[in-house]
This record gives sequence, structure tokens and C-alpha cells, in this order.
Amino acid sequence: MFLKPNIKSSQRYKITYVLIALNIVLYIYCAIVSGNAFEISNSVAESLGQANGLILDVGFPYYYQLFTAMFIHADLMHIAGNMMFLLIFGLRAEEMFSLPEYLGIYIIGGLTGNLLTLASGPFYLSVGASGAIFALFGACILYDRKFARQSILGALMFAGFLLLMNMGERVNILSHIGGLVFGLIAGYILASKHRSAIEKQYTVNYSYPS
Repeated sequence: MFLKPNIKSSQRYKITYVLIALNIVLYIYCAIVSGNAFEISNSVAESLGQANGLILDVGFPYYYQLFTAMFIHADLMHIAGNMMFLLIFGLRAEEMFSLPEYLGIYIIGGLTGNLLTLASGPFYLSVGASGAIFALFGACILYDRKFARQSILGALMFAGFLLLMNMGERVNILSHIGGLVFGLIAGYILASKHRSAIEKQYTVNYSYPS
């Protein structure tokens, strides 16, 4: 018998729409400061994005960039593409995870990707929500398979295919990998946790007819 998770969904909060709105508002702000509606300036990117050189050389005062970089986008095409995927995978994640779980996957997944990017050395300037979005994607596809007790091989192959499809000259593949790996692990753990809780509840509540 296939059981669906009986958990409090984050859908009522529409956190996906909140995140999309936040990203768009911040892009508008960066565009105004940059004086260009189509792309942000290098000075804005170095201030709010992830400038590895500043973080590694100066240290603590610039640690905030590991977080803010997740909400800053380089140009209109960049934010349009990311928000489209956030809408797709974010709404799906709302159906699977509670609000704290959703935000945990998004934020920690994004930070994981940014930390992996930081490990690549000082000559890197990175912006974008891709790591966080890949974390949601990975969590969703692994959760689906694991919760239904199906082979996770197909999910892993699909994840690898999407990762390869998003490679390019200006693409931060390290952020994608970090977010995706974290999301896959989180999806596996949460599926096991939710499945176990539901089966335990089902066993306790089930009674045979007399």
C-alpha cells in the first residue's frame, strides 16, 4: 500500500512566491544602483555577490556574501531562468516538505554550493540562486523515489543529466554540484523519516475487525 506523507505542508505559506518576489525586488534594487536594467555592475556584484578574494583575504566582515550571493543575479536572463526553475521545483517542494524543511533545504543547499565555490580559490566572483534551486530539485526527485520505495538510480541519473545540461562558460558548476548533493541527501533522509513516521502511525491506529 502506498502511503502519502501526513505532514504539515508549506503550501499555505506560498514560500516559493515569497522567495521569487524577494529575488526580483533585490534585482531591481541592484539594477537601479548599477544604472542598468539589463545587468548589474561589477561593483554591485562584488559588494553583494560572493567575491572569493575578499572573503579569503579579509575574512569575517565579508562572510555575509555567502548568504547574500544566493539572492543576487547578474542580468535579466539569469534571474528569469532561475526564477522559472524556482517556481517549478519550489511549488513541488511545498507539496512534500514542511516550511522549516523547505527553507532548510533552500538555504543550507545554497550555502553548501557557495562554500564549495569558496574552496575553488580567490579568483571567483559568483552570484545567483542556482545552488539553492538545485538543492530543492535534488530533494524532490530523491524524496519521490525513496518515499515510494523505488530505485533511486533513475533519480540520480536524471540529476546528473540536468547538471550536465546546465554547464556553460559562465555557469558556476561548483555551486550547482554542492546544492544538488545536499538536496539529494536531504531528500533521502526526509523520505526515510516521513515514511517511518507514517508507517508507525498506521500500525498503531490499525485494528482488525472483530
